[in-house]
Amino acid sequence: MKNIVIGMLLLLVSFSAQAQEKKNKNAKYDFEVNGNCEMCKKRIEKAAFSVAGVKSAVWHIDDHKLHLILNEEKCSLVDVKKAIAKVGHDADDVRATNEDYEKLHGCCMYERK
Repeated sequence: MKNIVIGMLLLLVSFSAQAQEKKNKNAKYDFEVNGNCEMCKKRIEKAAFSVAGVKSAVWHIDDHKLHLILNEEKCSLVDVKKAIAKVGHDADDVRATNEDYEKLHGCCMYERK
């Protein structure tokens, strides 16, 4: 009887360990970040790389998309979006504050939605 109880407990522990969410070390994301020029590109990419765990960040002027690769064990997508919003650029659903937006150079001021 004791062996059956121990076996059931081991089985339960192994299933619960497998149920934990595995974080991806090379998670890929594409999302919209508002901006206009090469200065915006440098600022957006620098802000993304300021978050520990970001492996690659490339923003394209033509489609306003940031192509991102990050280690989800070290940071989250929301962390990156907040860092980008902090430098004045709206990142998908995370908007920059009006104060941060107003600090942008004149040519970098994009049309806000």
